[in-house]
Amino acid sequence: MRSLMELNFDLPNVPDRPGKPRDFGLTMVMDKGLSVRQAEEFVKSSGDFTDFVKLGFGTALITKDLAAKLEVYRSGNIRPYFGGTLFEIFWVRNMLDQYRELVSRYKLDLLEVSDGTITIAHEDKLRCIEVLSGDAQVLSEVGSKLSGKIIPVQEWSGMMQTELKAGAWKVIAEARESGTIGIYNPDGSANTDLISDITENIENRDVIWEAPLKSQQVYFIKMLGANVNLGNIAPDEALAMEALRIGLRGDTIMDYLPV
Repeated sequence: MRSLMELNFDLPNVPDRPGKPRDFGLTMVMDKGLSVRQAEEFVKSSGDFTDFVKLGFGTALITKDLAAKLEVYRSGNIRPYFGGTLFEIFWVRNMLDQYRELVSRYKLDLLEVSDGTITIAHEDKLRCIEVLSGDAQVLSEVGSKLSGKIIPVQEWSGMMQTELKAGAWKVIAEARESGTIGIYNPDGSANTDLISDITENIENRDVIWEAPLKSQQVYFIKMLGANVNLGNIAPDEALAMEALRIGLRGDTIMDYLPV
């Protein structure tokens, strides 16, 4: 495993991070409205630590200079994609073909399929994954964004398994940008029963855990290691989270020292 990047000075007992492009140890950042200039600055400061940038919700429809911003990310070796809500917006209008055209027009090699806000029969979702995986790599999100919609614990891992079999490259464990739903409780604490069931049934490298809050990032890093896949990270937290991963913050400073 080669290091993610050269350190500014030598320091022993820093965990290795795989270089990009990588299949695990992924960081997904959520862009909720950065300008092109802000995206450029983000790439300069945190591009080495970021694998994907998700244009949150349906913001791609109203983002200024969309093509230019996507190119900024690509030039920084970051794969951009549209949030799953945009897929749902097209799906509910019976516009899957138009959505595919949109992905092609903007030269995206990554897309998200979700049903967190609208109801899609699971068989239909699986067919979408099968079709869209022929266009780009698919990230399939499992879980609802609606607080009143409860998915039984045992169903989560089953849905993840079938969606991976249908062609999803990774499955995303839903938490919203607030980190208070899905794999978390309303106070932001981990839903340990649900997370334990997922980790027992799904390979760690196949799951991207949405973890917008620092406490959630620490939880997963301590449980699954420096190379856990984490998502919904704020742009100004990407570098700080990388420091968490490799023991450069107080929360994880003791985790990689010799016993």
